[in-house]
Amino acid sequence: MNDVMRLPVTEVKGVGEETAKQLKNLGIHDVGELIEHFPFRYEDYKLKDLHEVKHEERVTVIGVVQSEPSVRYYGKKKNRLSVRLLVNQILITVTFFNRAFLKSQLTVGSEVTITGKWDQHRMTIAGSEFRKGKEEREQSIEPIYSVSGKLTSKSLKKYIYQALKQYSSYIPDPLPSDILEEYKLPGKKEAIHRLHYPPNAVSVKHARRRMVYEEFLFFQLKMQAFRRSNREQQVGQALNLSQADIDAFINSLSFSLTSAQQRVVSEIQNDLRAAYRMNRLLQGDVGSGKTIVAAVSMYAVAKAGYQSALMVPTEILAEQHVASLKQVFEPIGIRVELLSGSVKGKKRKEKLEALENGDIHVVVGTHALIQEDVNFYKLGFVITDEQHRFGVEQRRILRDKGEHADVLFMTATPIPRTLAISVFGDMDVSIIDEMPAGRKAIETYWAKPDMLERVLAFTEKELVAGRQAYVICPLIEESEKLDVQNAIDVHMILQQHFKGHFKVGLMHGRLTSSEKETVMEEFSQNHSQILVSTTVVEVGVNVPNATVMIIYDAERFGLAQLHQLRGRVGRGEDQSYCILLADPKSEVGKERMRIMTETNDGFVLSERDLELRGPGDFFGAKQSGLPNFKIADVVHDYRALEVARQDAAKLISSNAFWSSPVYDHMRNYLETQGVFSGDKLD
Repeated sequence: MNDVMRLPVTEVKGVGEETAKQLKNLGIHDVGELIEHFPFRYEDYKLKDLHEVKHEERVTVIGVVQSEPSVRYYGKKKNRLSVRLLVNQILITVTFFNRAFLKSQLTVGSEVTITGKWDQHRMTIAGSEFRKGKEEREQSIEPIYSVSGKLTSKSLKKYIYQALKQYSSYIPDPLPSDILEEYKLPGKKEAIHRLHYPPNAVSVKHARRRMVYEEFLFFQLKMQAFRRSNREQQVGQALNLSQADIDAFINSLSFSLTSAQQRVVSEIQNDLRAAYRMNRLLQGDVGSGKTIVAAVSMYAVAKAGYQSALMVPTEILAEQHVASLKQVFEPIGIRVELLSGSVKGKKRKEKLEALENGDIHVVVGTHALIQEDVNFYKLGFVITDEQHRFGVEQRRILRDKGEHADVLFMTATPIPRTLAISVFGDMDVSIIDEMPAGRKAIETYWAKPDMLERVLAFTEKELVAGRQAYVICPLIEESEKLDVQNAIDVHMILQQHFKGHFKVGLMHGRLTSSEKETVMEEFSQNHSQILVSTTVVEVGVNVPNATVMIIYDAERFGLAQLHQLRGRVGRGEDQSYCILLADPKSEVGKERMRIMTETNDGFVLSERDLELRGPGDFFGAKQSGLPNFKIADVVHDYRALEVARQDAAKLISSNAFWSSPVYDHMRNYLETQGVFSGDKLD
């Protein structure tokens, strides 16, 4: 942005000190910010035929009043006004809330113009605007701005108009002509004018597309520049991997890798071979086969003469990983060991010595891996599973136990690709988006609490057939005690229900580690057939014989957590079921239940969850890492975000970007962001 755009808003005619304070509350300090304070939505006042209007679409109609309006009062000072209206031979009802004063203006036989939301099923319009007579607006698309305090929308429009009148000729266009031509985008000056003074909906769409792309491109330029800078600073060790050995290992497996697994294995190998330190996020839905991808990579690292460390959040998960990795690795002479809190005394000392002298090739553990006395012979590869459960410092300590060790983060919590490339823009992102062949989809049902008897009868059929069931009680954050009591109550009810037939186990957060292990071992060995638990089973429990997952008060959980819990079943050959016991009162709660019954795809679920909650809520506002875009929306504009990311990566890696005057504006931007100075990256 040039110097004129940085002039204080008081330079705009009509904007005094008091108005400047009001504009400051909206984040507007200079001329450029005023000009780029875009409408957050548009009202469409174009008259439409009701036959063509979609359900819940906003509509403006002209009609003749057919009945005396009726007003119903309820609550404190609340009322609803209803009136019958004839619109092009269609008789409809119009309702206004808390606007009883309109009654005197809605006389039978009079013509009125109404704007509101159309309910196709009830043939009603929920009115938001009323005008007497037949009134078609000159500008059918009207911009609506966010305002606060004493500042009105009308006065804000006046200041924007004046700012454009004085300074629009100084608006710079940071996008080179080749980009504008390639995507058929309008120039910036034209786009800004169209957004503030839209001639029609199509022009708004094109103008918005231009500004969204610009915002995303500059954000991604910053992310890609940081990434390149980090790569240049984070010197790695280029491992000498034998492709023949890797192929032979993959061919020796008792199953074939999916094409998604093969793709991700190649991406990781390319990083291991490169001279920079790997910094990659591997996303894979529950059961997609992330562990075998990690195993292939750890095998390649071991053959290259380096050690691997896999850090996981729970001891149960660590033990399961060790068991599965030993099956694959021990026959070919690669030693795998467990290091966790329960490994103590002489055993621990022996393992630490073996790790330090290089006898252990792969170590799997919990936080125990980052303790001070844990030293490696030659750590080359660090994998963190369910990475969001570890702090940044914990992950760093493990990484720094090796010299320039490559780093892979794995997660079974699907983050929408949209957000993954935004929040983790300085990382490479790999996605396993394909399930292994033959895996049966889990059937999910939503049942009201009064259907519990039927749910238990269905569960009993599965138990009689020799299978097992989980029953999950919600985590109530306000009171851990109440949470435990909730699980205990359910445990007692089920013990009584299945008395003499099936054993019911109980797991919750207040049990000691050894008690949890005992309960889990009993369930794993089918010594107990039902496990009542809080959400401690969300990650790292693998019991292929369990086919039923019942979740009490399912509306208390987010979609991602429900999906994680559902993923505890469906791990064997038998058909599995997830039953959501819920009676949600909110529309969002009901929608969550519907979505869960419609799809087993974690990435689809995470996109829907993002739509319901927004990016700030999805990650937590402070953790999201997302800038406050003026006009772009990472959820709805995800395609533009992906295009901008690809374009930014190409630009950053091209020589022309760093030397051609065409890209001066972009380089200046990176300089202001602290990632570029002079002719080099910082």
